[in-house]
Amino acid sequence: MIRHERLVLILEMLANSGTLSVDSVVKEFGISTATARRDLDELHSQHLLTRSRGGALPLAATYDLPMRYKSVQHSDEKQRIARAAATLIRPASVFGLNGGTTTIEIARQFVVPSDKGQTEPTPITIVTNAINIAVELALRPNVKLVMTGGVVRPESYELVGPLSRGVIENVSIDVLFLGVNGLSPYFGAMASNESEAETNRLMVSRSTTTVVVTDSSKLGEHAFSRVCASKEIDLIITDDDADLEIVEAFRGEGVEVWTV
Repeated sequence: MIRHERLVLILEMLANSGTLSVDSVVKEFGISTATARRDLDELHSQHLLTRSRGGALPLAATYDLPMRYKSVQHSDEKQRIARAAATLIRPASVFGLNGGTTTIEIARQFVVPSDKGQTEPTPITIVTNAINIAVELALRPNVKLVMTGGVVRPESYELVGPLSRGVIENVSIDVLFLGVNGLSPYFGAMASNESEAETNRLMVSRSTTTVVVTDSSKLGEHAFSRVCASKEIDLIITDDDADLEIVEAFRGEGVEVWTV
């Protein structure tokens, strides 16, 4: 296991238990006491936990796991979801992408094989409020890239707040690929932060088709602020570990679901 993956799992252990000892890290990962202490010190230096005598405690303030750590979670599933989402890419269309580790995998799919078996650019327009997605697509010759304004949230790299409205309110999106923090048949799509939810909600309102893209760990989970109701979602693309009862509940709400 590479160190980056271990640090992610240490943060998850802390979130689940509320406290963490050096000994528990040693036992869980089979590493030395010195290595476990260095890992906790590294996370403390990044303001992701508070070091205590013999272990670590959560920060007093809670917030999303930063994007650099989220990126290694469920990576295989996210790549399968992205490939399925790529089948919806059509030339001369306008696509929306909010921030997230699944949506950035989709962004990487925006060059597709032509009918001649050669990789040729597909002319498309992409509207995004995520600066990491903009960096990914900025040099693509086939992409007209439109960014919203706003204030950056470092946890998601999303631009949010009132400054984002001016652009979003004046565009029309054919297909929105929406990443979420939680997804429930009865509460809909949710985000952990209210400013993100508000900006993403506006993107949904400007879209003809809303496609929620999420790995199965988010299904049935709740987050702080609702982005949109289930009836506003046209399609969910998730992985094949999805709870079948939840999948059927979404279908009962009239939402198409793909498991890949």
